[in-house]
Amino acid sequence: MAVNPDKLNAFVGKFANDLGAAMHGSAILIGEQLGLYRGLAQHGPISSEGLAEKTGTAERYLREWLAGQAASGYVEYDSKTGLFSMTPEQKFALTDENGPVFLPGAFYIVSSVYKDQRKIAEAIRTGKGFGWHEHHVDLFQGTKKFFRPGYVANLVSAWLPSLEGVVSKLEAGARVADVGCGLGASTILMAKAFPKSEFVGYDYHGESIEWARNDAVTAGVAQNTDFEVALAKGFTGKNFDLVTFFDCLHDMGDPVGAARHVRQALKPDGTWMVVEPFAGQSLEANLNPVGRIYYNASLQLCVPASLAQEVGSGLGAQASDAALLDVFREGGFTRVRKSVETPFNRVFEARP
Repeated sequence: MAVNPDKLNAFVGKFANDLGAAMHGSAILIGEQLGLYRGLAQHGPISSEGLAEKTGTAERYLREWLAGQAASGYVEYDSKTGLFSMTPEQKFALTDENGPVFLPGAFYIVSSVYKDQRKIAEAIRTGKGFGWHEHHVDLFQGTKKFFRPGYVANLVSAWLPSLEGVVSKLEAGARVADVGCGLGASTILMAKAFPKSEFVGYDYHGESIEWARNDAVTAGVAQNTDFEVALAKGFTGKNFDLVTFFDCLHDMGDPVGAARHVRQALKPDGTWMVVEPFAGQSLEANLNPVGRIYYNASLQLCVPASLAQEVGSGLGAQASDAALLDVFREGGFTRVRKSVETPFNRVFEARP
């Protein structure tokens, strides 16, 4: 079979870009952990010597780090002055962990799958699952750091208002279950916004629940939050006005069983809000940069987590609307609509 030199060169160029991005990922974590981005944002334009002094790090290493960041387009370099700096956009995306766009957090997730790669490969070889709780700790912190900015940007301002009558209930005082809450980022954001309501975060991973409890105290919402270790189809409590699932339904071994449990835990006029990754309705519709992220996450995180549980449906992070609607209907929900769609998320409103 003849090889087209131009197509080969183009493919090798793509490889070079991907390899550079892969190597750059750990350097992003170094910049976040050592305060290099924050130091550069605060003191730039600055030399490697100056940044090393400001951040208490070794200059020889910073020379390479800054050069690599400039080559990646994450910082700016002025060849006339020999100084490095950051644009307002770079500062916003790389230094503000409480803002709506904080990019370094995603690379903790990448770090975890590299550390667990051999175990994941073995799961793929055997067909066995690999539980969420079995992953490196970077996954738990990374999931919070990656998803929280999207929740900051959208949850209170857009997603909850898209649900019929829910905000007024929350303002007056409602009972809310946040299932699959992880480290509690979504629970805490809602609790701060609606202090008259009571929120219970549930997750089967005990360490995540401990972190969530600590974060709730730090955030000043311990009075109206509680966190419990529980499965999605086994959490306690009844008569909830709202049950939320943030980016977790597709990870569950038995999403239909979880849906049925939610159905019986809701008040008759209650609402189930399900946030899922954005996905088109076919494979070809997802062959794009966002689909690339989600399919690879699904391979290494979501499907293994599902297959490690009973039933093991393996829904996957790119489940279509139709596949999700089947889960809602089999779970006993007769009124389902997609209330919001963004480039990264879909929000579903389900009612009995």
